[in-house]
Amino acid sequence: MLNIVLYEPEIPANTGNIGRTCVATGSRLHLIEPLGFRINEKTLKRAGMDYWPQLDVTRYIDYEDFLARNPGAKIYMASTKAPRIYTEVSYQEDCYLMFGKESAGIPEEILLANQEGAIRIPMLEEIRSLNLSNSVAIVLYEALRQQNFAHMRLQGQLTRYQWK
Repeated sequence: MLNIVLYEPEIPANTGNIGRTCVATGSRLHLIEPLGFRINEKTLKRAGMDYWPQLDVTRYIDYEDFLARNPGAKIYMASTKAPRIYTEVSYQEDCYLMFGKESAGIPEEILLANQEGAIRIPMLEEIRSLNLSNSVAIVLYEALRQQNFAHMRLQGQLTRYQWK
């Protein structure tokens, strides 16, 4: 099972969208506090729709608590400052994909301590960053692709017609 880690997320709608993506992919969500919202906010639940009760989510009081409760975790940290492109790594089945808060990303001291796992999504130079929930989806689906979308439904089904 893949793990999505949000470092101090600030916008409830992003976290709600990411939670919904986690449910759709069978991934766990890890939230490192402080959060910029309350978990019971309507915007969080609206974005996550009725999937939020099905979400496997764990909260941590800070980054050190996260590390202590997940010893030996293989962590990939997505950042616009990272040297390596997200498609250049091989994602393990139980790895952690970490994303920083919307306003500042992952602190540079944390990135420097984890250089081998620092990854980036390519974009034009004049663009500061992508939306957090979009970034999570991009990297998560690359990790799932590398695992051949194990345990996922691979074919769609029409409701009123049949595929030929």
